[in-house]
Amino acid sequence: MSKKKRILTGDRPTGPLHLGHYVGSLKNRVLLQDKDDYEQFILIADIQALTDNYDNPQKIKDNILKLTLDYLSVGINPGKSTIIIQSQIPELAELTIYLMNMITVAQLERNPTVKNEIRQKGYRENVPVGFFVYPISQAADILGFQANLVPVGEDQLPMIEQSREIVRRFNSLYGQTFVEPKEMLSEVPRLCGIDGKEKMSKSLNNTINLSDSSDVVYEKVMKMYTDPTRVRATDPGHTENNPVFIYLNVFHDDKREIKDFEDKYRLGKVGDIEVKKRLAEILNNFLEPIRQKREEYEKNIPLVNSILKEGTERGREVVQQTMSLVRKAVKTDYFG
Repeated sequence: MSKKKRILTGDRPTGPLHLGHYVGSLKNRVLLQDKDDYEQFILIADIQALTDNYDNPQKIKDNILKLTLDYLSVGINPGKSTIIIQSQIPELAELTIYLMNMITVAQLERNPTVKNEIRQKGYRENVPVGFFVYPISQAADILGFQANLVPVGEDQLPMIEQSREIVRRFNSLYGQTFVEPKEMLSEVPRLCGIDGKEKMSKSLNNTINLSDSSDVVYEKVMKMYTDPTRVRATDPGHTENNPVFIYLNVFHDDKREIKDFEDKYRLGKVGDIEVKKRLAEILNNFLEPIRQKREEYEKNIPLVNSILKEGTERGREVVQQTMSLVRKAVKTDYFG
C-alpha cells in the first residue's frame, strides 16, 4: 500500500459546479494535489446521483462530462489527481452489499444528515431504499479506496462518523482490513447564495456557475440580494451578511478598496449598482482563465474521455486490491 495519505473527495453529477464549490472544495483540491505526502482520488458519484434522479439518467450522464470540464478548467491535473466514475467500478457496489450488514436501519434513521436530506427532498415514508442507504455507499467509496482523509463540510460529519463505525465493526469481526478515515474540514465558511440564503445550491437556483458567461455573471450580480432596509442609494447600509460584500471579501485581493466601499456604503455614499458593477468585474476577471481553459478542453473531448477512462481504470485497480482483502475476510474468496 502507498505510504502517501490517501484523500477521497468528489461530487454528484447533478449540475454545473459553482463558486460555492470552488471556495468550499475545488481550490483546496488543486492545492492538495501538489503536496508530496498526499494521493488524491476524485470520485464522480453517478450511482449516488441516481438515488434521487433515477427517473432522469440522461441528466446524470450528460453532467459527467460537464463536471469533468469544471474540474480540469479550475486546475485539477489528471497527472496528479485521479478522476474516477463511480459506476464503472463494480467492486464498490459489491463492497456496499457487505457493509450493509455492519449497520442497522435505526442507525441510518438517526443520522442527522440523512434525516435532513430526506426532509429537504420531501420523501417522508416514500423515501427510496437507494437514497436511504446511500451513506453506506459513501462508506464503501471511502473504504474501497482505503482513504485516510475525506474533505467534508460540517454538515457531512455524521457520514464520516458512520463510516468509522462501520470500519470498527468490520475490523472487530473479521480482523484489521480497513483504515479508519478522518475528516478534513474546509477552512472556508460556506458561500451564501446570490439570493442571500445561507447556501449556494443548484437546487435553489441561486448560484454563479464556473461555466457562466461574462454576461450571465453580470446579470446575476445585478440581481443579487443586498440590504433590504436600504431604499435609496443615499441611505446608510449594512455590509454584514450582505452577499455583495461577502463575495467581495472572498474574491477580491485589494482589501483597501473593499474597506473604502464598506465605509461609503455604511454612510450612504455609494449605491448598490456601483458596488455590484465592480463585483461583476472582479468575478469575471477571476472566471476568465477558467473559461479559457474550459474552451481548450471542449475542443478536445476525446482527451477528456481518455482522462476519465484512464483515471477510472487506475481507481478500479486500487479498489480491487482492497476487495481481495475483503473477500478473504468474509470468506468469499472461493476460487483463490
